[in-house]
Amino acid sequence: MGSDGSAAVLVTGGSGFVGSHLVRRLLERGHRVHATVRDTAATAKLRPLREMQEAHPGQLSLFEADLLSEGSFDEAMAGCRTVFHVASPFRMPEKIKDGRREMVEPALHGTRNVLAAIERTPTVDRLVFTSTVGAIFGDYADVLDMDDQVLSERYFNTTSTVENNPYHYAKTVAERAAWEAEAAQGRWRMVSVNPGLILGPSLTPASESGSLFLLQELFRGYFFYGAPDFSFTTVDVRDVADAHIAAAENPDAKGRYIVAAETMTSFHEMSRILRTRHPRDLRLPRTALPHWPVRVLGPAFGLTQDHIRKHLGIRFRVDNSRSIGELGISYRPIEQTILDHYEAWRRRSTAK
Repeated sequence: MGSDGSAAVLVTGGSGFVGSHLVRRLLERGHRVHATVRDTAATAKLRPLREMQEAHPGQLSLFEADLLSEGSFDEAMAGCRTVFHVASPFRMPEKIKDGRREMVEPALHGTRNVLAAIERTPTVDRLVFTSTVGAIFGDYADVLDMDDQVLSERYFNTTSTVENNPYHYAKTVAERAAWEAEAAQGRWRMVSVNPGLILGPSLTPASESGSLFLLQELFRGYFFYGAPDFSFTTVDVRDVADAHIAAAENPDAKGRYIVAAETMTSFHEMSRILRTRHPRDLRLPRTALPHWPVRVLGPAFGLTQDHIRKHLGIRFRVDNSRSIGELGISYRPIEQTILDHYEAWRRRSTAK
């Protein structure tokens, strides 16, 4: 992916949380960028991209494309050498009514439509695919069965189903479909970026995206009486954008890259970080909750006993050495990510 300005690059889902950061980074590096969005008339959602168009005249073109409609990526992809397929639906499990229709079909059909467009676009020689650590494991308990109980790229999620964790399942079948398409031909190469829970400052107005809403519950005071012992593999959205660019620019990049901090972060640690800057915010929990009330009250918050058993109190180490060694990522400290995430959230909340 040379920044000689000749070949453009395509970012699908350009107005999303990750997509908008990626577009901005690419423009800053001098690339001509084609970005697909669902609706070019959506003014609030597109404001950040419109501002980037003004800041980088002639460098950013927006195209309307729908994951579910065949051929809708062809125009945007024309002349591009690199495709970043970022677009994919994301919802928290409790918001999903029909896993197959809401999650699996858009993720799989969307990926197949992008792959079909790549087949029809002879200029493309690299696909950078946005996957997730959820395509490596389904439940935290799965990681305890891995070598040394460390999360690594060698594994594929085999436990998630449409009924149980449709988001992880959707991302797993989509990533597998992309690898199969890559193996069937010789013109283009694929690299997969598998981030943990993506946090950090959002450029776009509040979206339906679940990754941002997980923390809303913490910010809004759902856990003021104590933080349940759930931990997360975390990564800063800006590090995720950099990982995508490195995956495209490094000719030796191949396979999958876990993009996440080596150690997980719990709700309680997130709260402690926020209290260092907002000591008087009473909504932030000061204590960690013992496990028993979570087991008793969890179902009232939409957590099944099965989910609680496979996640509560479980922590594991993350092997992110490939992303550091081959993509050159130096991870931002979690403190900076959490504080920037919170400030951006507060600005959005007060701007409404």
